[in-house]
Amino acid sequence: MQKHLSLEGLRDDSSLAFLIWRIRENLLRLIERDIEADGNEINYSKYRVVKILATCGPQMPGELARFLQHNAGAMSRLLDQLEAKGYVQRKPHEQDRRALTIELTAAGQDQWRTMKKYMERAQETALRDLNAGDRAKLFDLLKRVRDTLDATP
Repeated sequence: MQKHLSLEGLRDDSSLAFLIWRIRENLLRLIERDIEADGNEINYSKYRVVKILATCGPQMPGELARFLQHNAGAMSRLLDQLEAKGYVQRKPHEQDRRALTIELTAAGQDQWRTMKKYMERAQETALRDLNAGDRAKLFDLLKRVRDTLDATP
C-alpha cells in the first residue's frame, strides 16, 4: 500500500515551471492576505486589470481578455464588477464608435496605488534574504529567461 503524502510542502526544484508556479502562488497568498487584512474588496484578477490600465492606459475589452487569458463573458463580468466599484469606466473608442475602451477612474488610480503597495510588500518579503546584488542578478536572469521564451515561436 502506497503511503499518502501531504501536498503542503511539495517541492520540485528541478522544474523551472513548478518552481515559478510555487513562487507565484506564495506571492499571491501574501498579497491576498494583505488585501483581506485591509478589508479591501478586490481580488488578484481585478488587480491585474487595474495594473494593466494603470501602466498601459485605456484598453479594449477584447485585448484585456486575450492578454489575461479570459473568455469574453468572464472579462465582461470582471469589468462590470470593477465598474460597479467605480474603478473603471467604459468609453467609446476614439476611432471606432462601435468599440469601447476601458480606462481607470480617479478611484481606480487610488486603488492602483494601494494595490501596488501590497505587491511591493509581498516582493520585499520574498526577497528579504537576498542582498542588492543577488536581487539584481535574479531579476536579470529571470528577464533573460522571459525574453528567450517570448522570442520562441
